[in-house]
Amino acid sequence: MIKIFNHYFHRRTVLQVMLDMGLVVGALIVAMFVQSNAAVLNASVVAEGLSRGVLMALGMLAVNSALGFYERTRSKTTGQMRARAVLSFVLSGVIAVGVLWFLPLESSFDAKWVALVVLGTTGFMLTHRVLVGEMLPKSLTRRKVLVYGTGERAQMVGKSLTHASANVELVGYYASPNETDHRVTSWATLAPGERLNDLVKRTGVDEIVVALTERRGGSMPMRELLDCKLEGVRVSDIATYFEQNLGQIRVESASAGWLIFGEGFNQGFVRTSVKRVFDIAGAVVLIVVSLPIMVLTALAIKLESPGPVLYRQERVGLGSKPFDVVKFRSMRTDAEKDGVPRWATAADSRVTRIGRVIRKLRIDELPQLFGVLKGDMSLVGPRPERPYFVDQLTQDIPFYAVRHSVKPGVTGWAQVSYQYGASREDTVEKLQYDLYYVKNHSLFLDLVILFETIGVVLTGKGAQ
Repeated sequence: MIKIFNHYFHRRTVLQVMLDMGLVVGALIVAMFVQSNAAVLNASVVAEGLSRGVLMALGMLAVNSALGFYERTRSKTTGQMRARAVLSFVLSGVIAVGVLWFLPLESSFDAKWVALVVLGTTGFMLTHRVLVGEMLPKSLTRRKVLVYGTGERAQMVGKSLTHASANVELVGYYASPNETDHRVTSWATLAPGERLNDLVKRTGVDEIVVALTERRGGSMPMRELLDCKLEGVRVSDIATYFEQNLGQIRVESASAGWLIFGEGFNQGFVRTSVKRVFDIAGAVVLIVVSLPIMVLTALAIKLESPGPVLYRQERVGLGSKPFDVVKFRSMRTDAEKDGVPRWATAADSRVTRIGRVIRKLRIDELPQLFGVLKGDMSLVGPRPERPYFVDQLTQDIPFYAVRHSVKPGVTGWAQVSYQYGASREDTVEKLQYDLYYVKNHSLFLDLVILFETIGVVLTGKGAQ
C-alpha cells in the first residue's frame, strides 16, 4: 500500500493512474512531434503541449475515478465495465476537445489530428483494460500474503484477501502453537512443523498479517516475526491490514490503545479552516449548478401529493449536538404517524413515486447544501443519524460516538464504499468506514470521495 495525504492506495492503483496519465500526455506530445520540425518544436512549444496534456489527463482521471475504474475491489461485471468504458471514451472526447478549444495550440499544429491521437490512445487503453485485462503486468504488483493464525479473525482476513483484489495471492495460514479455536481447514494450514522464517523464504511471502484471537502466553514468535521484517517482509496486525487495504477500521479488531497511540485523528485549526473554506466554495458552486433541478423537484413533489416540499428532521452532529437536517420530502406525510422512528428499507411503501426517483439520484439530499453554508454540515463526513438511533447505537457498538468528532457530511466514505444500511449490522459496517474517515480525513480524501460520489449518483448504487 502507498499512503498519499493520509489515504491508502493500492500500489497497482497508483501505478495505473500514473500510466494512464503518462499515455495521454505522451500521445499529445507525439502528435505534436509528428507534425513539427526542429525549428518549430522548441522548449516553449513542448511546455505548451505538456500543460494541455496534463489538463486532459486530470480530466480523464476524474472521469475514470467517478466511473469506478480505480476502485479497491472488482465488483463490476464485464457488461458494466464495457458500458462505463464507452461513457468514459465519450466524456474523454469532450474533455480533449474542450481543452484544445479553450487553450488552442499554435497555428502550425492541427488540433483535430492531436485530439484524434489522444482519443485513439484513450480508446486503446480502455479497450485493453476491459477486454484483455489490466495494462500493468501482474508481476509488478502481485503480493503474496501469509495469515498468521487459524481462528475466527484469521478466517475473516482470509475471506477479505480472497475477495478484495485479484492482485493478492493468499499463500495460506500459519497456526500459532497456543491457538485453540481453529476455523481454517487443515489443507489451508501451512507446514505446522516448519519455522516461520523458513516458510516465508520458501514460499516468497511479501506480507504477514497477524490475525490471532489471543496474543498472550507466547502466541506470537516475536523473534521470527522481527527476522522476517528485517528481511523486507511486511508485518502488520489485523487492524492495520483492514485500514490500509479495505479503507475501514474494524471495531472488533481495533482497541482504544491502537486508536490513541496510532497516527491520525488530527483536527487542528488549520485543517478545520481549510475544510470550512472548501465546504463554502463547493456548496456555492453546487447550489448554483443544481438550482434548476431543485426547482423542478419542488414542483414535482407539490403536484404529486399534498404536504410540504421540504422535510425537516432532527439529527446528531458535531460534538453530539442536535441540528435539523433538511431534505426534499420523498415519503408520505404520515410515514411515521405512530411516532416510532424506523429506518427506510428496500421497496419501502412509504416512499412516493417522485420520492423513488429523487432518492435513486440523490436529489433529495440537495437542500442539505444550505446546511453546509450554515455550518451544521460539511460536504464530506459521516452521515448524521437520528437521536433515537444514536442513543441505542452508542450503547451497543464500540467507538460509535467517535464519528461525532467531525461535522456530518452530505456524502461520506461509508456512502461510496458500502450499500445503503437499514439495520444494526449495516450500521456497524458503515461505522467502520466512518472511523477510517475520521482517522485519516484530509482535503485530498474529500476530493476522492466527491469524485466517487459522482459515480454513485450515475449508477444509483445503494439507493433506497
